[in-house]
Amino acid sequence: MRELAEGRLAVAFKISSLQPPGVELAPLLPPGCGPPETHRVEPTANAVLQRFEVDCPGVELVGSRLGVSGLATAGIDALLRVELADGRLLQAVLRREAPDHIVPPRPARLEVVREYGRLGFDHIATGADHLLFLFGLLLLVAARPRPLFATVTAFTVGHSVTLCLAALGAVRFPPGPIELAIAVSVLLLAVELAREPGASPEFARRTPWLLAGGFGLLHGLGFAGALAQVGLPDGEIPLALLAFNLGIEVGQLAFLGVLLLGGYLLSRWGPALPRWARPIPAYGLGSLAAWWCFQRAATLLS
Repeated sequence: MRELAEGRLAVAFKISSLQPPGVELAPLLPPGCGPPETHRVEPTANAVLQRFEVDCPGVELVGSRLGVSGLATAGIDALLRVELADGRLLQAVLRREAPDHIVPPRPARLEVVREYGRLGFDHIATGADHLLFLFGLLLLVAARPRPLFATVTAFTVGHSVTLCLAALGAVRFPPGPIELAIAVSVLLLAVELAREPGASPEFARRTPWLLAGGFGLLHGLGFAGALAQVGLPDGEIPLALLAFNLGIEVGQLAFLGVLLLGGYLLSRWGPALPRWARPIPAYGLGSLAAWWCFQRAATLLS
């Protein structure tokens, strides 16, 4: 939203074209604003951009409640960006459980860190494919501390590079093929885990950090796709990117910590697994990844 002269607002409303059917998203304007005028629709490859102006006589944006309706139904978040008449720029992340925001008198950088850090944490916490890839890496290195540290670090570096490049517009890939390729990466890791130790080829087991770094580049594009649905706040792009990436890392380390603690407790007090049961995690991981591959390929072809 941009505050114009004489109580008018210019609104640009960008919606991803990949929305579930039946979802209706609409901007929530301050009370007292009239109907939209000079409405224009500009479709792009992955989104639809709507532009219009409204009359809001006597309405002050500072202190007003702005937002987007329908976020809970769509299951997504949104970025609110407000340009005030005095030149100040404010931004906030709108969430499905809190789809509106009261415009404060001054922007807070701490708010950017908090919102984008939480956004990154939520994405990794709800991204089953990313988490299961981490689980596969943990099995690949048999939870040995030094190989695990090198492997997770390589994965972090890989996805951080492509996340930043994609978020800044240096590289662009359609989200559908990327999601399919991420599922394939989980499947390939499961195939490697299902091999008997010492079976040929041993590339992944000998250099797990190289495999993690390579596939991390791919997963970073998936993270960037989630960030693209919200957008980056002008004037705070480096801070927002850093906070989003830190949120991902916190979620990633928390997940690995839970797995390592669970594995330790099972090794101390759990029953010993028979030899035939040891490949079960790899086959379970591979079966789920194969299902994702079929599902996402069908979505691309539909």
